[in-house]
Amino acid sequence: MNTLLEQIVTDCGHYASQGQVAHYIPQLAVVNPNKVGIYVISENGENFHAGDCFDTFTMQSVVKPLILLLALMDSGSEKVRALVGVEATGKPFDAFNYSDQALTGANINPMINTGAIALCTLIEGDTYDIKFARLLELARKLAGNDELDVDESVYLSEKETGNKNRALSYMLKAYGLIDDPVEEILDCYFKACSILVNCKDLAQIANVFAHHGRNPATGEEIFSKEFARYVNATLATCGMYDGSGGFALNVGFPAKSGVGGGIMGVIPNRMGIGVFAPALDKHGNSVAGVEMLKRFSQVMDLSIY
Repeated sequence: MNTLLEQIVTDCGHYASQGQVAHYIPQLAVVNPNKVGIYVISENGENFHAGDCFDTFTMQSVVKPLILLLALMDSGSEKVRALVGVEATGKPFDAFNYSDQALTGANINPMINTGAIALCTLIEGDTYDIKFARLLELARKLAGNDELDVDESVYLSEKETGNKNRALSYMLKAYGLIDDPVEEILDCYFKACSILVNCKDLAQIANVFAHHGRNPATGEEIFSKEFARYVNATLATCGMYDGSGGFALNVGFPAKSGVGGGIMGVIPNRMGIGVFAPALDKHGNSVAGVEMLKRFSQVMDLSIY
C-alpha cells in the first residue's frame, strides 16, 4: 500500500501547478503550494502514508462536519434540521445569493460558511469560549491526538480579515436565523477553522465516521450511528462545495475539503483518508488532493456508487 501511495503522490504532485493557495486569508497565502501528502487508515487499523503527510495545516472547512456533529450531539437532529437544510446550494461556499426568496434555513447547509456559523449557536456552553473548548475536545478525541490546538497566527489573520463572514453572519441575523452576538459566534468559528492538523489526524477522524461513530482502534462508541449517517450523507452531497457532484462521480465517497488544502475522505465500513495539497481549484478544493483521491479510489475500487 505504501508503494501505491508513493506512486500516487509522485504522479499527482504536478497538479499543484494548476491551482493557487488561498490568498484571502493572509497567513494561508504564504504556504508552500507544492506540498503533497496522503495518509490512509484501514478498517483493521493499519496505517499507510506518503509525501508530506506529517506537515501541519489548519482544518478550515474540514472542521464543519465536527461542528455539525457536536450540534447534533448537543441539540439533536430536529433542532439542527430546523436551523439548516441538507440540500446542496450549487453556490460557492461563501456566497450570498442562495435563493431568490427570503433566506431560510432550508436554503443553506452545514458544509457552507453560513450553515456552519449558524450551527455554532447549537453547541452547548454558557460562553462561546466554552463552546469552542468542547469542539476542540471533540476534535482531539476523534483524531486520537490530545495535542491538537489552534494556530494562533491563522486565527488572528482570519479574525482581522474575515469581513465577508461578518457580512454573512449579519445576513443570518437579519433573517432571524441567529440571535447571539455576531463577533462572539465568529470568534468560535474562526478558532475552529484554525485548528492545526496533519493528514494522519484527518484520516483518524474520517475512520471514526467511516465506522459509524465507533473508534475501531479502541472500540469506543463516540457518537451514534444516526448522527454518523447524518454527517456522512451531508458530506456526500455537499462536502466538496459546488464541486460535490463532480467529486461524487469521479471519486465516489463522502469527503470534506478546506481551503487550507486538506481533504478528509470517508469510505464507509472500510477506511479513513487524509490528504494535503494546498493549491486550490476554482471551487476551493485541493487540485492535487482531489486527483490523488480519484486515483486511489479507482485503484482500490472505493466508490460507494
